[in-house]
Amino acid sequence: MAYKKKAKKRHVDSAVVHVKSSFNNTLVTITSMEGEVILRGSSGKMGYKGSRKGTPFAATQIAQSLSKDMTTLGIRTLEINLQGPGSGRDSVVRAFQGAGFNITILRDVTPLPFNGCRPPKRRRV
Repeated sequence: MAYKKKAKKRHVDSAVVHVKSSFNNTLVTITSMEGEVILRGSSGKMGYKGSRKGTPFAATQIAQSLSKDMTTLGIRTLEINLQGPGSGRDSVVRAFQGAGFNITILRDVTPLPFNGCRPPKRRRV
């Protein structure tokens, strides 16, 4: 019979928040400075379905639920990486500020194509 190891209680002072916001969903992952995942949340995990997952309100609800867990871990300062064109980007940042976290860096890490996709071949009529 295999026994699970008891999860050790972490105490982290600062963390990195990765926000991936698309038109359909918002994913928030909180990692340590070394990149180990501490907490994560999404609109679907909060119970939203369909087009409501991509709304700024759903993103605010994610940030508020994660901020409660972050305070128990002792996290005070945040670096936020924003990715994607969705509407939940700004509302996540506002929710973390409203929860009393100190935000040191706001980065936009959205990948930008430098040459783009190959265009379709020329149409023959």
